[in-house]
Amino acid sequence: MTRNFVYQAAPSRVIFGAGTLAQVGKEIERLGCKRAFLLSTSFQATDLTALADQLGPLAAGRFTDATMHTPVAVTQRALAVFDACGADCLVAFGGGSTIGLGKAIAYRNDAPQLVVATTYAGSEVTDILGQTENGTKTTVRDPKIRPEVVIYDPALTTGLPVAMSVASGLNAMAHAVEGLYAPDANPVTSLLAIEGIRALKDALPVIVSDPKNIEARSLALYGSWLCGVVLGSVAMSLHHKLCHTLGGTCNLPHAETHAILLPHTAAYNAPAAQQALAPAATMFGGDLGGGLYDLARDIGAPLALAELGLDREALVRVANLAVKNPYSNPREVTHDGILGLLTRAYDGTRPIQI
Repeated sequence: MTRNFVYQAAPSRVIFGAGTLAQVGKEIERLGCKRAFLLSTSFQATDLTALADQLGPLAAGRFTDATMHTPVAVTQRALAVFDACGADCLVAFGGGSTIGLGKAIAYRNDAPQLVVATTYAGSEVTDILGQTENGTKTTVRDPKIRPEVVIYDPALTTGLPVAMSVASGLNAMAHAVEGLYAPDANPVTSLLAIEGIRALKDALPVIVSDPKNIEARSLALYGSWLCGVVLGSVAMSLHHKLCHTLGGTCNLPHAETHAILLPHTAAYNAPAAQQALAPAATMFGGDLGGGLYDLARDIGAPLALAELGLDREALVRVANLAVKNPYSNPREVTHDGILGLLTRAYDGTRPIQI
């Protein structure tokens, strides 16, 4: 019998398909806006210029300094430019860093947001903002944070470097895996999670061998959207706590950190969440942590935190922070347990269930 549950659908508009970048202007006007503030990282500044040219008078200003982990100081600079150009909405073009900056601005001024997602971050469909100040990353949830419109144009992802595609896709998978054992999981989010994991598991190996394959790119973007919906619908647990701690405290790259930790956090929680994780484990031969590790290895993802330049001495500090105010988690979060998990992730050894 299906247990009692609550499912709150998110009020967002999604436009999916190759060539949908052309609809940005129409969607700005649909929001009732006339002066869009365009955001990107410096890496995608050329793409943002092309978008500004496409939008013509709808483009009021640009900011191309979006930064990993959404530093509050960068948000404040962007807000000043937003105000100076008289913008009335935001268009974020890019991945997690750019989307995070747009959400941080909207959290402060409630500007309508449109996202053109070019990676598999998934954060574009959530009401969650992670921001960093004084070496600490904190998260906040608020309806103002969730973008009103998301455009998924798979054609924009065919040039996404394979290494970035792999890390970003595994990052998206992490949202879905945690969503399966979330304390507020429900049948709808669990279905979305399983479908999202399946889509990415099928798509990523093809992208590695054939990066321009539009079918695989479409499937990965579809999967990341579903995983993002899960992330925005339920509470996150140990995996995201550890990634936020490592990212905010040690300034590790977001997607790569998620990719490395995912097999280990899945293995840690598997004994306490067997039923919830069973559909995902079946996709990976019954051993979810080991299967995720093998997938990551086979598609060339980073496997060890040491590869990201983290000092081994930092592991104890991260474990100490992780057990302070821990997120709800199916398995007890202990210092020794987390330190063991982090040590295996640091060394890049295949995860074990304990």
